[in-house]
Amino acid sequence: MAMEDNKESCGSRVTSGRHHRKKLEVYNEVLRRLKEQSNNNHEALQPGFDDQLWAHFSRLPTRYALDVNVERAEDVLTHKRLLHLARDPANRPAFEVRLVQVALVPDENSTDSVYSSSAKKEVSRSVHPPPAFGSSPNLEALACEVIKSEVQDEDAAAPCANISRPMHEITFSMDDKPKLLSQLTSLLAELGLNIKEAHAFSTVDGYSLDVFVVDGWPYEEVVRLRTALEREILRNEKSWPSPSQSLIKQEQDLIKCEFDHLTIPFDGIDVWEIDHQLLKFENKIASGSYGDLYKGTYCSQEVAIKILKSERLNTELQTEFAQEVYIMRKVRHKNVVQFIGACTRPPNLCIVTEYMSGGSVYDYLHKQKGSFKLPTLLKVAIDVSKGMNYLHQNNIIHRDLKAANLLMDENEVIKVADFGVARVKAQTGVMTAETGTYRWMAPEVIEHKPYDHKADVFSFGVVLWELLTGKLPYEYLTPLQAAIGVVQKDLRPTIPKDTPPKLAELLETCWQQEPTSRPDFSEIVDILQQIAKEVGHERADRCKEKSAGGFFSSLRRGHH
Repeated sequence: MAMEDNKESCGSRVTSGRHHRKKLEVYNEVLRRLKEQSNNNHEALQPGFDDQLWAHFSRLPTRYALDVNVERAEDVLTHKRLLHLARDPANRPAFEVRLVQVALVPDENSTDSVYSSSAKKEVSRSVHPPPAFGSSPNLEALACEVIKSEVQDEDAAAPCANISRPMHEITFSMDDKPKLLSQLTSLLAELGLNIKEAHAFSTVDGYSLDVFVVDGWPYEEVVRLRTALEREILRNEKSWPSPSQSLIKQEQDLIKCEFDHLTIPFDGIDVWEIDHQLLKFENKIASGSYGDLYKGTYCSQEVAIKILKSERLNTELQTEFAQEVYIMRKVRHKNVVQFIGACTRPPNLCIVTEYMSGGSVYDYLHKQKGSFKLPTLLKVAIDVSKGMNYLHQNNIIHRDLKAANLLMDENEVIKVADFGVARVKAQTGVMTAETGTYRWMAPEVIEHKPYDHKADVFSFGVVLWELLTGKLPYEYLTPLQAAIGVVQKDLRPTIPKDTPPKLAELLETCWQQEPTSRPDFSEIVDILQQIAKEVGHERADRCKEKSAGGFFSSLRRGHH
């Protein structure tokens, strides 16, 4: 065993090689099946098809090959066709709808099985094909619940039809964009569909393949569902997230300079996928209802590991997790916490980021009772503004900007953390106040109105006030009382009298009731830098004298 451990380097070559071999096996099996089915599908007999099929597997993450149902080789062709269609903007999103059936195989040894003998026979013959990515535990559990609730008596014949209830599988393909997964889940929710399973894949050349298994639509109405989806896509056309500039440029390069670029070798391994066995856990930093945060190491570097609690895993939480990974792997900025990678195979779902030894601004202000001198405060505010400006430039709305999500590293740099988690709106439409984020929330978000990046600007205004005062916003009110005051009575925190006039003016413009009246973060960065320059001329010498024993140094001492 020790010898095996020694073989696994930081790059996990053993695991990578095994996955590559598995991908090759899947490719060969799919190719064999398609060749056998060539009477129904002439594409497999076309010259160069073998290479085209391998190119399809190579442009998708390794987990696509590991998860796809090889017995349904024709599904791979559907995915290949949809990705090809998505290259033309006129086809986006390209999608396919079909009926699928989750067929359970009952445990023969179980003495208290809910399956009748006739039901066991029914399992062996499904009316519809299985989902493209097999039958996952959450789908099987769903079917099991149906059986247990509907089987009244061991000899009853009626429940047999429910042993493998049909559902719809909807597969989308389009250019990869920030917030795409959130947009697709919202689209399905608008049609009253319940997502039972979701698989999201990004290709190496900037496209997405998203597969959802849903219920909530009459089984026989596949054509009507397709029509309803087309109508909903057209209705929401203008609200689809726009691709980042890098993706637009990438697509232009593919069209105009197809043969005039370097081809970077790609071995088919998803660079963000982390082998769970290479993570070493140390102390727990924080705990929440859905997950825990640990300090640890990955390949000898200090990291923070956010683990989702397996007992709380459901489709919605997995969708949120997928959305967070989808966004985090796209961002690279000095003032945004750096994503290292993720484990995406349940039940070991976790996100790994750089470790921020300075802790959070919230802990410093409210637990250590620290405070900021004006020059340091401005530096913190500028760092946050630069990070937020970068996110907004990439069409990412944070949605939960507050002092607890501002972290500090050992080099006195402030970074924005915990952003981009897709929040699928509950069926009741009611938000809970349990997180306490109401204190930082913009009025339009509190009221569930449509909102954009200006909601983050409002929250930043509250954070800036927090930095100035060291107090909790509306500390004498409950979060819900504060929310009602903000919406109904234009309640805002009281700005201290000794606040520099330009800073006070910035606070007031950030938390304007009307979102369009609030500045962009690019403007905020300029304003803060100008104020810092004016303050710097007055206090430069004093700042240099105090820097050694100031705020950040005390933090370092406190976080050994």
